[in-house]
Amino acid sequence: MCEFCHKHGEGKKWYLEANNYSEDLLSDLRRREFIIDFFKKPESLGKSIRRLNDLDNAPGFVRRAIIRRVSNKMKKVHYGQVVPIEEIEHIFEFVTSVARFACVCRHVTLGSEQRYCFGVSMAPQGGELARIVREIDASYLTGPNTAGIEQFSKEDALSFMRENEQEGLCHTVWTFIAPFIGGICNCDKSDCLAMRSTVTHGLPVMFRAEYVAKTDPDLCNGCRLCMRVCQFGAIGYSAALEKSLIDPRRCFGCGICRSVCTRDAISLVERSDVPAAKSLW
Repeated sequence: MCEFCHKHGEGKKWYLEANNYSEDLLSDLRRREFIIDFFKKPESLGKSIRRLNDLDNAPGFVRRAIIRRVSNKMKKVHYGQVVPIEEIEHIFEFVTSVARFACVCRHVTLGSEQRYCFGVSMAPQGGELARIVREIDASYLTGPNTAGIEQFSKEDALSFMRENEQEGLCHTVWTFIAPFIGGICNCDKSDCLAMRSTVTHGLPVMFRAEYVAKTDPDLCNGCRLCMRVCQFGAIGYSAALEKSLIDPRRCFGCGICRSVCTRDAISLVERSDVPAAKSLW
């Protein structure tokens, strides 16, 4: 189990605990102010991109100290964890409403509105989180195709996420001051600042899933479609064996590779059962 499960889930998968989605957590004034600033001031994320580039050029001891400090801070306020589609389905079993809104990361990196993020709530119509966001006068909340927050059925939201999987986007849950989970995002390394920070720059703010992917060599035909969609560089190819191979040390356990495998040769196993990966988060 990851450290978040011990801190926020009493040893169980913390993102499957309904209490961590509770509307009561939004009565905390500091959390509300954080949410308002997060959605109202996306330009602050633009500064983060420049800082990441500077970090790459910093001396090693300085870089390590900054990474440790920033990552520990983010674990308290706003971090993500990769979650496979099966567990998104479990989350949808106990939340009441799902609403789609514009992605703040993509607003910054692409300069346009892209709707890949979902707010989840235990209350109807997006609950208090949606009400807070609706009251923010931010340009990214409106766009050429849709405006404001869109209410989605759980079935339509899952269908959208499965389509995202075909493009290689992985699902993540996000806190707004831990342990409150308010968002489910669909991320890729090119446009997502958190994934870019974690995978490209080595500053973890998005953490691995409770799982690791593995291939069945008897079923794999070496087509390498899984390599195309892996965001984490975890899949290689053996020319001698004509098989795809997954490095458990690099795998984030998103399970996206399964969605494009035509032979059902890829499955997810518990991270704790893989010695090489069980302590990697």
